[in-house]
Amino acid sequence: MRVMGVDPGLTRCGVGVVDGAPGRPLRLVHVSVVRTGPDDDHALRLLEVERGIEAVMDELRPEAVAVERVFSQHNVRTVMGTAQAAGIAMLAAARRGLPVALHTPSEAKAAVTGNGRADKAQVTKMVTRLLALDAAPKPADAADALALAICHVWRGGAARQPAHAFRSRIEEAARAERERLAARRTGGTVQ
Repeated sequence: MRVMGVDPGLTRCGVGVVDGAPGRPLRLVHVSVVRTGPDDDHALRLLEVERGIEAVMDELRPEAVAVERVFSQHNVRTVMGTAQAAGIAMLAAARRGLPVALHTPSEAKAAVTGNGRADKAQVTKMVTRLLALDAAPKPADAADALALAICHVWRGGAARQPAHAFRSRIEEAARAERERLAARRTGGTVQ
């Protein structure tokens, strides 16, 4: 199974793709960081994050997407940008009919290190080892994205809900919304 992990952020959004299955070796497919300028227009920054994420999805075709669950931080401005970037990743996946899972930072840390309170250096070291990389992925956002993908693979997440079943639900919801809007334009009602 191919899983794309996204460590959401507005300035640095980590993106990592791995191939693997529970109990089998993992293989790095891709790792990168989508960067935006902190002084750029907010809407344009979100557009850049979307373009970066969608480019990876279009080229590498993951079967599932694992996004870091946004948690409350003391800096509301930071958490808002992080939540917006996470929403973009989820929307891009849903647009392609891909199942999305949210994993907390401690879940990803525990999956790769065995310790949900591991620091960034420990996570990076284990991601490097698990993927048999010659060099550690940098910055930490890249390693965190790979940790999310590894966590999802090892938890068997992509196997829980086949992508075709997820796509069917999305297509059904879109069809129902189109019918509702058409009925509204013609004065009819749709339940």
